[in-house]
Amino acid sequence: MIFTGGVGENAPEIRARICDGLAWAGLEIEPHQNTQTVGKEGQISTADSKLQAWVIPTDEELLIARDTVRCILGEPHPT
Repeated sequence: MIFTGGVGENAPEIRARICDGLAWAGLEIEPHQNTQTVGKEGQISTADSKLQAWVIPTDEELLIARDTVRCILGEPHPT
């Protein structure tokens, strides 16, 4: 599972609540790592978790700006 964007990068409480609902699938969160991983890349699942959970920062504003320029220039979206 990947958490990114404003909430995904900066809301450990929300990440924990989401992941608690996935315990049946083998996802276990390391609470300390989850609270320490804010606005930076890092794995927040336990080492023995069947599924991995990561926080991956993104620059949403840059992506929006690039897509806007592509639209203005009539360029196709890269695949």
